[in-house]
Amino acid sequence: MSQQGIIFNVQRFTIHDGPGLRTELFLKGCPLRCDWCSNPESWKMQSEPGIYKSQCILRKNCGMCEDACPQEGVILFKRGRIGSIDRSKCTNCLACYDACPSDAVKKWGKKMSVEDCMNEILKDKGYYDSSGGGVTLSGGDPLVQADFAAELMKACKEEGIHTCFESTFYGEWKEVEKILPFTDLIISDIKHMDSEIHKKHTGVHNEKILENLKRLADENRELILRIPVIPNVNDDAENLEATADFILNEMQGRVRTLQLLSFMRLGEEKYTSLDLPYKMEGVKVNRRQFQKHVSKIADYFNSRGIHCLVGTKEKE
Repeated sequence: MSQQGIIFNVQRFTIHDGPGLRTELFLKGCPLRCDWCSNPESWKMQSEPGIYKSQCILRKNCGMCEDACPQEGVILFKRGRIGSIDRSKCTNCLACYDACPSDAVKKWGKKMSVEDCMNEILKDKGYYDSSGGGVTLSGGDPLVQADFAAELMKACKEEGIHTCFESTFYGEWKEVEKILPFTDLIISDIKHMDSEIHKKHTGVHNEKILENLKRLADENRELILRIPVIPNVNDDAENLEATADFILNEMQGRVRTLQLLSFMRLGEEKYTSLDLPYKMEGVKVNRRQFQKHVSKIADYFNSRGIHCLVGTKEKE
């Protein structure tokens, strides 16, 4: 019997996380809680409901979610529409999702076997072959589901499909070793070099991540590193210099490309749907000025001999 994983999205024809046309599977579960995360629905290793009140067709006309819920007082209404869920009472049974006729309740995460995933993946095998594409596992952090991820990527390799694994690499090396034999390309990121600042903004210290990145460099794998450039968090000269030093000295410069991802206010609606606060609410940036700032950061890394670009694709 094949392994099962919990997946919250399967996206076809992606072009940003690896070469060519790809199918990208987003696995649930992440040990980090980054302030700027655009996928909070990926954090928990379980299926859970998300509430989209604008889709509600009114309690007086429907009320099916409330009727289906086995717990008293879980569904909270505001102005006649479903407004939120009392998460302290909710058991994530998803009866509300099953009952809702209008997509006001979304299901974040479903169990899929390796066979289920391969059925989706193989639909586009011809596109992978013609474009030099393949399959990318992302999240969340697929390292949380290392056994499932390894079996899925092994199945991909048996079909001759290029594989990419995108992870924070906050985990034990024994988990990393499970996926390495079946991984063609690795994508990871460095959020901050100072461990205490890293913990302040992500919930965890960075020593384990940096140690794993050093070991990955020793593995001589094709490796792309990214920096999410967050204003007034990690875009100062001291941190950028420390990051460059780490790549050149500790990782021996064995990074194919360093990609800078400019901060954008993404995923706010998802936070609302999960009854979570959006920590970047007060962060405002002038997009044009910030892009110039990020371009200068790229110039700095390039001047240090690190191939760096803004975004995920080379300019043609």
